Amino acid sequence: MNAVDATEHYETSARDPAPALLTVILDTNPRAWALLEDSLPLSQAIANILVFLNAHLACNYANEVAVVASHNQKATWLYPSGHHNPTPQPSDGTTDRDGDVAMNGPVPEGTSKAPNPGNGTTGTEMNKYRPFRIVEEQVTQNLRHLLESTTGADVQATSSTMMAGALTLVLSHINRRTIAWNEAHGGDTSGPAGSGDRPGGSGSGPATTDAESLQSRILIISVSSSTDSAHQYIPIMNGIFACQRLHIPIDVCKLSGDAVFLQQASDATKGIYMSLTEPRGLLQYLMMAFLPDQRSRRHLVQPTRVDVDFRAACFCHRRVVDVGFVCSVCLSIFCEPPANGDCLTCGTRLDVGEYGARPAVVARKKTKKKKVRGGGPSGAATPTPTPTPGP
Repeated sequence: MNAVDATEHYETSARDPAPALLTVILDTNPRAWALLEDSLPLSQAIANILVFLNAHLACNYANEVAVVASHNQKATWLYPSGHHNPTPQPSDGTTDRDGDVAMNGPVPEGTSKAPNPGNGTTGTEMNKYRPFRIVEEQVTQNLRHLLESTTGADVQATSSTMMAGALTLVLSHINRRTIAWNEAHGGDTSGPAGSGDRPGGSGSGPATTDAESLQSRILIISVSSSTDSAHQYIPIMNGIFACQRLHIPIDVCKLSGDAVFLQQASDATKGIYMSLTEPRGLLQYLMMAFLPDQRSRRHLVQPTRVDVDFRAACFCHRRVVDVGFVCSVCLSIFCEPPANGDCLTCGTRLDVGEYGARPAVVARKKTKKKKVRGGGPSGAATPTPTPTPGP
């Protein structure tokens, strides 16, 4: 009877693992995308990313996605757009047959909500899977609005991208969605589980399994160079440490150039870092390397990177340095000794000493070693036998 009345089906689905939350940080720097216009236009890249997002949603009906644009002067949401542009809802909470909130009042019985010809909705789009359609519409519309609102003066003002702000928005969204998931399923509502709340962690909190917590990960699609984000070194590293503490892997898909701090982010959080030699194969890289979640990656051989650049940026001039001076109190990094020996971060008086001065070389006095010939048990020298002449 359980198989007949679908009871067995619901009992099986109730024990399924928790869904996965994929948050994508898209670098929308106009200068960087202008250099990739010949190999990979932005429109084609957006089409490939939308296919990748749809594939993630198709893996599990409960999977979630979020897209944040890291622009040259701000970081803004592309999906879901309710973070900055909430949709007005009627007071009675009525919905249409597709589950959408009725914008023009309740829908009478026996009628369906017809598509509005003025909003560009066609019959093909109405027949599309609803989560796919919502993601595509919001991402394209918000991205178009973002690019249209960017002026030439904004592009000329700076060549960097607000990666630190986008990473902060993503972490806030992950924390909010994790708390909402735990509240709905009776889990811990204190937020994402840290290292102490996982099996094998060092904390004293209750151990949770993968089926009890929302699996979250971050994918950064970057086109800017590493020197552009040197002035954001401190907030970026703080975000990396937060992801490392919360066991959130950061995957990086680098379309152009190389990024020092993104390499460190991927290595510290046990994510995947790939620098594409052929940007036109973006969709293939996304589907083959970045689509599997944390559970699937345990059974796969992940692409690894052994030549990680661990250089840091100085706190005084925001330059990437190989050798620098480190404050012994707050661990701030400086490319040269601070003025008056005072740390620029904590104000501690530092004694640098005579670093770099030529050391004084003092010649060592040579001592003569006495040569001792081999002897008997008493240590006396054994006389050398004199050869006797022959007959």
